[in-house]
Amino acid sequence: MIAKNYVLDTNVLLHDPAALERFKENHLCILADVLSELDKFKSEQTERGANARRVHRRLTEMFSCSETVTQGVSTEGGGTVRLVIYDPASCPKNSEQLNRFHRIFPDRERVDHRILAACLLLMQYNESPVVLVTKDINMQLKARAVGIECQDYLNDKVDAREVSNYDVRRVEVDPNELQRFASTGELVVSEDRTHGISANEYVLLGAGDKQTIPARFAADGQFVRLEIPEVLKIPDGQSLKPLNLGQRCLIDALLNPDISLVTCYGHAGTGKTLVAVAAGLHEMFNRKYNGITVSRPVVSMGDQLGFLPGSLDEKMRPWLQPIHDALDLLMRPTTPLGPRRKQQKVTGAAPTVAKKPYEVLMEQGILEIEALCYIRGRSIPNRFFILDEAQQLTPQEAKTIVTRMSRDSKLVLVGDPAQIDNPYVDSRSNGLVYTRNRLKGQPFVAHVALNRGERSELAEAGAQLM
Repeated sequence: MIAKNYVLDTNVLLHDPAALERFKENHLCILADVLSELDKFKSEQTERGANARRVHRRLTEMFSCSETVTQGVSTEGGGTVRLVIYDPASCPKNSEQLNRFHRIFPDRERVDHRILAACLLLMQYNESPVVLVTKDINMQLKARAVGIECQDYLNDKVDAREVSNYDVRRVEVDPNELQRFASTGELVVSEDRTHGISANEYVLLGAGDKQTIPARFAADGQFVRLEIPEVLKIPDGQSLKPLNLGQRCLIDALLNPDISLVTCYGHAGTGKTLVAVAAGLHEMFNRKYNGITVSRPVVSMGDQLGFLPGSLDEKMRPWLQPIHDALDLLMRPTTPLGPRRKQQKVTGAAPTVAKKPYEVLMEQGILEIEALCYIRGRSIPNRFFILDEAQQLTPQEAKTIVTRMSRDSKLVLVGDPAQIDNPYVDSRSNGLVYTRNRLKGQPFVAHVALNRGERSELAEAGAQLM
């Protein structure tokens, strides 16, 4: 196989600093302009800033024993990494491809255009293929317009089928096997019928068109019955009953003590956040965990309103409001509908505002609702940890969260891969699908996809048709 020359864009290195090690026997070209762009991010106290600093440190290590960085240094896979300097003033004047490129894109100081121009020169003076690797869709279009081969960074992208099909797999059994499963709660079938089924995957055992029973494919290779209560009871609050097959499977995974990580896909209105919070409260009140933590990434949809006033809790309240809504719904005392009767005001007494039930738990430290940006460095033992909108995470951020979990803790990642506002990930490379793909098959990991909306007929129609 012919070794290729891969030119990496800045966004690839910011997305995954380990990309420097991913290209095996091929040759990596890092433009000096890319280093300048990385320099703009290195002081940020974010995951992006940390990645920029990691790239700088790794390149420094690679080139520490090399006298000329433009000649390249060898990598463990048999390839090389080299710095490339593009100087328009010293480029050959007789390059027709380059002249044509500058007629199309006359702005020579723009970093994207300098990277594309460098690719054209590498193509002209190298026999081996030159490939631009970038996550910028617009740059991919520009590259193809001028004849440059271009690819997305695919190392952490999952197969498109994994995020497009939310249906529960069906396994055909004969009526006697289905009857035996219904009576014993366990069933072992031949390996050819379980091929491709992951540990803790939820399936429908079917014998004919109408006879079906949901089951979980346990890590020991047998199908087992779902173990779920009729309702999830919240003391002094509301009870939640699973409304469809997907929610029943999700509750089974959330209540299973042998499963430490649950990932859940579902479009808007399928109840993924509400069911996860209800299961967490149910387990906490049953003393299975010391407390419950609910969090979500701070990524906005559309324009922001600027800096928010107040304390940290007040600043974070708008971002975490959906979690407060779910807790308020589940822990609200049962009261009759309709207007309340007016009560006479007591003169001379200061008005008192009754605290909501979940606010009392927050003051006691049993319930935490916090932003995700402060999780680095923590160790989280014996907590039921729910991460809402997990599709907004990068793979590196998801890894940071998974590695924070201590013994006896449970991590629940829920989100919709189709609703992404983070410009650095997409439906196939975000932290939620990355975590699901890399940890699939582990005996302590389960995955559930919800495909039926329960919020309202309007919300379901909007999710399906708009």
